[in-house]
Amino acid sequence: MAAAGEGGVRRDMWEQEYRTASPDCAAALDEHYAHTMNFGRGRGPAVLRAAAAAADPTCALASALAALYVAPRDPARATALLAAAANNLVSVVHTRHSAFSALIGEEKDEDVAIERHFELLEEFPRDLMSLKRAQLICFYSGRPDTSLKFVEQNAGAFGCTSKQVLPENQDQNYIYGMLAFPLLELGRIDEAERAARKGLAINKNDCWSQHNQECRFKEATEFMKSSSPSWAACSSFMITHNWWHVAVCYLEGESPTWRVLEVYLNALGLLLRLYIRGKVDLTKDRLAALLDAFKNKVLVSLMDTKRQQVMQKAIQLAEAVYEYGKGEHNKVFEIMGPDFDALNCKMIGASDEQVDVFNEVWYTVLINAGEISSAIEVLGKQTRRREGAPFLWHLLEKAYSLDGRAADASVASKKADALQAAYFQ
Repeated sequence: MAAAGEGGVRRDMWEQEYRTASPDCAAALDEHYAHTMNFGRGRGPAVLRAAAAAADPTCALASALAALYVAPRDPARATALLAAAANNLVSVVHTRHSAFSALIGEEKDEDVAIERHFELLEEFPRDLMSLKRAQLICFYSGRPDTSLKFVEQNAGAFGCTSKQVLPENQDQNYIYGMLAFPLLELGRIDEAERAARKGLAINKNDCWSQHNQECRFKEATEFMKSSSPSWAACSSFMITHNWWHVAVCYLEGESPTWRVLEVYLNALGLLLRLYIRGKVDLTKDRLAALLDAFKNKVLVSLMDTKRQQVMQKAIQLAEAVYEYGKGEHNKVFEIMGPDFDALNCKMIGASDEQVDVFNEVWYTVLINAGEISSAIEVLGKQTRRREGAPFLWHLLEKAYSLDGRAADASVASKKADALQAAYFQ
């Protein structure tokens, strides 16, 4: 923790100046940064402690960061905290406050927030906390290309010119996980794996670099399980999400179902994957339990008009999945349309691997709705893109059989069986 300079001015771990005369406030902010970058469970308590009266309620940075933390659950409190930050604002934190204000209250605008974060990172390229926040904005608006630009900080992006985030942070393990994720989302798999390995070479316990290792079924499950002791201090989200990846690898590698159940099952996307594979009896009770957990909860939309328009595809997708559960495959086909691709639905705030389950729904709908030629065409492309996925080959086998192409069906069947035997049998 840096000592206070004249007027209580300090530099944080990103080399940005802020003002507080309180050592407790400074220590709590450092703790907040560390928990946030490592997906730790203590980020919220730390930043609230920094902004509390017992530490320094006049620290503009602490108030602004606390406002961001409470905004999703308590907009009124967030507005009050942001106002407190503005009242104590000094020039050294003005750029940050401008970026924060675009994420809270009536001024909230994702496009403006993205532009201001580009400006912020141009001025302070070592501020990886702001980079992380910017990438979250991109993730929840389905913009992996913009997320990658933030890391590379391309000349000309939103007026940025010279300083680049990546070269300024080559000594930080965090930067490589944040580089790997948008590369994965953009299908640049080899580059993503190289980036993740760089992060792990600096810190083998960097959970975001671990997360962004390319999934190769058995190899991936062994790697993630060996890494799992390092997740002990992570938030419940990160722990369960990483185990979700392990479960999906088992499932997609056609592992015995008991292995999937042993690892993790209480996630709607995973239940849907099992349902698609005909494991209805295994999912029924757990799905009912999850639905009971949602019962009597009122979901109130706080989305602005722009966000509501963007989310129309997500609403349509939800309607399609509802009809799929009823067995109305022809209706699902009508809702999704002939050119459906789940990658166009990433505005729901999901990665490629998470939305891919909706493509699996789509493939089965094409087959069950009698759109066999389309199913063969789409599955042919997918098996070329993801040649190692046994389930896709089984679906292609079924489509060929329905089309009377017995020889092709036999080839697809043998391919699926060989892959399945190579992974977990």
